[in-house]
Amino acid sequence: MQKLGAVRRALAAGELDETLARLMRNDPDGGRGRVSEVLDGFQQTFGAGEETPIVLCSAPGRTEICGNHTDHQRGRVLAAAVNVDILACAAPNGSDTIRIQSKGWPMDKVRLDTLDPHAGERESAVALVRGMAAEAAARGYPIAGFDAYTLSDVLPGSGLSSSAAYEVLLGVVENHLFCGDALDAVTIAQMGQRAENLYFGKPSGLMDQTASSVGGTVAIDFADPLHPTVRAMEVDLAAMGYALCIIDSGASHAALTNEYASIPLEMGAVASYFGKQVLREVAEEAFLEALPQLRKSVGDRAVLRALHFFAENRRVEGEADALARRDAGAFLALVAESGRSSWELLQNITPTGAVLDQAMAFALAAAEQALEGRGACRIHGGGFAGTLQAFVPLDRLEHFRARIERVLGAGSCHLLRFRPAGGTVLWS
Repeated sequence: MQKLGAVRRALAAGELDETLARLMRNDPDGGRGRVSEVLDGFQQTFGAGEETPIVLCSAPGRTEICGNHTDHQRGRVLAAAVNVDILACAAPNGSDTIRIQSKGWPMDKVRLDTLDPHAGERESAVALVRGMAAEAAARGYPIAGFDAYTLSDVLPGSGLSSSAAYEVLLGVVENHLFCGDALDAVTIAQMGQRAENLYFGKPSGLMDQTASSVGGTVAIDFADPLHPTVRAMEVDLAAMGYALCIIDSGASHAALTNEYASIPLEMGAVASYFGKQVLREVAEEAFLEALPQLRKSVGDRAVLRALHFFAENRRVEGEADALARRDAGAFLALVAESGRSSWELLQNITPTGAVLDQAMAFALAAAEQALEGRGACRIHGGGFAGTLQAFVPLDRLEHFRARIERVLGAGSCHLLRFRPAGGTVLWS
């Protein structure tokens, strides 16, 4: 660990510029400003001095490229870390309490004398703090109290998985402070999933946490969830002639937990018909043969969602192979196919019963109009609200952004790029 004052001097001397440009928005000045702000926030919040030993950590948001709602069925996903992150300055505090001050939010405090899930903390950040500490302690590490100040440009509800980034950030901090950096990226991701499932109360799969923790562009096969297969790839979208845009539909994820939960529940009902736990264990041929009986047993929507799973699982490999050979045409065709499947089969575009307010459907229609037959767009992540993803030809980028922001509002179209690293210690 480095003393706070030494980190300030290194920052001013430009010693962090290369790392910040690579991981954040390719803007050293902006990166320096964010690090300076998080150092100031830590110092002012916790009364730290220039001699206080600290660690700087970062965990990115993620974009799901293919594999919409396949991970919780032990399927395949294609995802990438992106250059927005949660940045933290942290240090042990010599107590049995974790204190985390996130800019703009109340301070989270967790005493370590009890690490069981608390029902009253469900769907809160403090539940994730407690859950991640419990996961590290369960692995035999001497977790103790620490202070952290965090700054995020992974907006909650953005579809870039701020919760997974937060879990990974906590894992990176605890790994460095108390675990001797012994935890690998996949283990930290698994800890994050358990914290989200058991403590936060959201039945998420493992894709979000793995993409944030591992970083880069990764094709992940969750057939064995304890030992997922991760295929890392180097992908340069700009070299292929495209930019990644994440578009905010303007709709909120609030009160949509039941919508998200219905998808693994219904897919699981199909699997249960065959005596299995998840769809990955079901042979597609047996599923297709049983369609008439399945419709009566589990209902049409569950059957349609299972149809999406089997096709989407195949698409992941196709998209990964297309990216590996830089075949933009094949890649974009599969992106568009994935988007249609999510809309028509998975049905995670519009919340159940919504008629007047269909923000995500409108945003997708607006994006397709703005693309004018080039590029591709699709739902991004969990769906129902939040953001969508578009791959936009570089020569149409400004025209595309202008058209989107004219109908969805200024600042609704975010230009991002893939980030080569996942959860990271920036300076210690």
